Amino acid sequence: MSPANSIRMEKLCYTIGGRKILGNFDFSLERGVNRTILGVSGSGKTTILKLLLGLLQPTSGKVFIADQCITGLPESAYMELRKCIAIVFQGGALFDSMTVGENVGYRLFEEGRLSTAEIERIVVEKLGFVGVEQALNLYPAELSGGMKKRVAIARALAADPEYIFFDEPTTGLDPIGVYNICNLIQRLQAEGKTTLMVTHDLETAFATSDRFTFLHQANMLFEGTEAEMRASAIPEVREFLAPTDQSLFV
Repeated sequence: MSPANSIRMEKLCYTIGGRKILGNFDFSLERGVNRTILGVSGSGKTTILKLLLGLLQPTSGKVFIADQCITGLPESAYMELRKCIAIVFQGGALFDSMTVGENVGYRLFEEGRLSTAEIERIVVEKLGFVGVEQALNLYPAELSGGMKKRVAIARALAADPEYIFFDEPTTGLDPIGVYNICNLIQRLQAEGKTTLMVTHDLETAFATSDRFTFLHQANMLFEGTEAEMRASAIPEVREFLAPTDQSLFV
């Protein structure tokens, strides 16, 4: 896969308050290969997404979008590059003062490149894709948790990104909500979107990804397929997949 078709980290370290979050971390997200980063809560999964987007700067190492290193650059220098990526945050991160339609069209309105009529068409199309077009004029406070997640996905889709990052997309949802989100992610992948998810939900991860990275104590302990992960002899991986009494209170 050409570097121009990937997002990657090279020898990346990230430390905050004297605590090492990531150490000497290498990672690559190639177009068409859907990945999940797994690990217990607090293992640095969401930090990876923020570093890939340039929202955080590494202590050392480099982050590349396509073949351009964005580490140390002002945000204005890579804003155009970053338009190939969208992120769906864990809580949805919708603007409470805006309607659903305004939330979904926000990025397009800010860019100012399309007419209002065209943006409104895209908003309705994306809300239809996620099955919540009836919520167009509602406010986030009027939505269920599952509907908020779907609206957040519609907002991510509005700018037609190549890559979509998901931060714990099924946290707090009931089984039907989890099924709906997994189905949406699979449909996005079928349409050619490349996804990167961070989660500790194994069922969601295995339903939506091809390859898996497992983090433990700031390090990558495993990278491979589901079959390779299930066959792994690494103690921490085995414990994560099938907790035992040794996991109590840890």
